[in-house]
Amino acid sequence: PKIIQAIHTEYLHAGADIIETNTFSSTAIAQADYDMQSLAYQLNVAAAQCARAAIDQFYETNPGSPKFIAGAIGPLNKTLSLSPDVNNPGYRAVSFDEVADAYSEQVRGLVDGGVDLLLVETIFDTLNAKAAIYAIKKYFRDNGRPGLPIMISGTITDASGRTLSGQTLEALYISVMHAHPLS
Repeated sequence: PKIIQAIHTEYLHAGADIIETNTFSSTAIAQADYDMQSLAYQLNVAAAQCARAAIDQFYETNPGSPKFIAGAIGPLNKTLSLSPDVNNPGYRAVSFDEVADAYSEQVRGLVDGGVDLLLVETIFDTLNAKAAIYAIKKYFRDNGRPGLPIMISGTITDASGRTLSGQTLEALYISVMHAHPLS
């Protein structure tokens, strides 16, 4: 934790107004590759707390300008739009509900840890992004809490200007604009 907090602090001293939790792939689905799926919630809480500690420490000597924590959600190592089996194009390794549940657990950990906004990270599959947005909205609705701002980071895989699942950047945005992302 001290190393991660020190990295956050370096970004703050360099002028960053938003720091991102170190939660890339910290979902039960992605952590299953390491037999660590039971730790997903704890990883997200701890990561948010590291970022919060860095900001609190930064404020001690640099009061004034507001700093924020973006809770990184995703990406997954599985896709909802594409089959991992070339001989069975209809097969999916996960369901929408499984993906939404994994993202929901991640959101809960990040919010419990104290993030200020949620960053749907490195999206290469728009349906995965939609599951993340669904999980975010459902979490806040079910818990009677006001939502947090959402940012979405899409990934264009090559010179074609498309995501891995084949959408253009414009199509990706149209598909997720109902989330009213901050960026």
